[in-house]
Amino acid sequence: MSFLERFNQINWDELKMSIHSKTAADVQHALNSSRLTHDQFLALISPAAEPYLEAMAQKSMALTRQRFGNTLQLFIPLYLSNKCTNICTYCGFSLGNKIRRKTLKMEELDQEVAAIKKMGFDHILLVTGEAPGTVGVEYIKSVLERIRPHFSHISIEVQPLDQADYETLMTAGLDAVLVYQETYNRSAYKEYHLRGSKMDFDYRLETSDRLGKAGIDKIGVGALIGLEDWRTDSAMAAAHLDYLEKTYWRTRYSISFPRLRPCEGEFQPVSVISDRQLVQLICAYRLFKPEAELSLSTRESAKFRDNVLPLGITTMSAYSSTHPGGYADDNILGNEDLEQFSIDDNRRPEVVAKAIQERGLEPVWKDWSPCFNH
Repeated sequence: MSFLERFNQINWDELKMSIHSKTAADVQHALNSSRLTHDQFLALISPAAEPYLEAMAQKSMALTRQRFGNTLQLFIPLYLSNKCTNICTYCGFSLGNKIRRKTLKMEELDQEVAAIKKMGFDHILLVTGEAPGTVGVEYIKSVLERIRPHFSHISIEVQPLDQADYETLMTAGLDAVLVYQETYNRSAYKEYHLRGSKMDFDYRLETSDRLGKAGIDKIGVGALIGLEDWRTDSAMAAAHLDYLEKTYWRTRYSISFPRLRPCEGEFQPVSVISDRQLVQLICAYRLFKPEAELSLSTRESAKFRDNVLPLGITTMSAYSSTHPGGYADDNILGNEDLEQFSIDDNRRPEVVAKAIQERGLEPVWKDWSPCFNH
């Protein structure tokens, strides 16, 4: 059974009701369990678990140190293009927004890579809008082949692709793919995605299955926090992750926690999650999936990131520009009319690394070499 088939058996409203019906006894039982079921994960993200945040944080921190040691992996996103053929009501790259569109040429890509390497990064995330005619498989393949000698680990966050396309990109040096469902609420999904290939809910949902069959090294999943009820979306994402781990067990997995940020179009979140609730969610995921990578981006403030990173986070972006060409050109970096969303933590990478060290952790710029793949 594919995840889509399993997903179609889950009722959103019933799942939401199940979360809100959890009791203190359910939370205590989950905290006393060595391996959590999905139902116990629901207890830990429920309102009933909020008084137990300290106990959750302590256990989450211990599990993280046990599985990942004192290391924290650093990466940087590289925006290749802000062109997009979709209309998504919450995204700055949406086709209807009046922003300048730019796609990096190979010479500009070289300049970005040089600026990124100068900062010390060895893990990179390539990001584009969804515009297959401009930044399709051939463009991404050319980029991968060009930058592969410079980075030990390359991830992408682009439009969903067919299995054969992913296999092609893997031969060019692709290591990981991040693909977020945005929201698992099928009916609400239609209201946010008004035009373009992203309207196809089922194709997007089955992307992780295609990646698993292709044999990709790592898959990132998650929901955009704020589109719909954050607890229910997180419960859906956790069910998705649980299915993937059991079905494609050779693949590694990561979960991200992107909260909606200001962008062109001024979309307002439907469901607001507080800082304390986001900590609760991070700890719940760590207790549910001790082996999964938990990633936190520069969407969050410096203060929040510094305080929460020991509790379960294992990978984070240390510097970000959502402008194509924003690293090599300081003038672009300060130009809001090219960006996807506004970042919050805009510290330089060396400052982020120092903050990590001050909390007794070791920032890792490189943890793998392609030579070990042979």
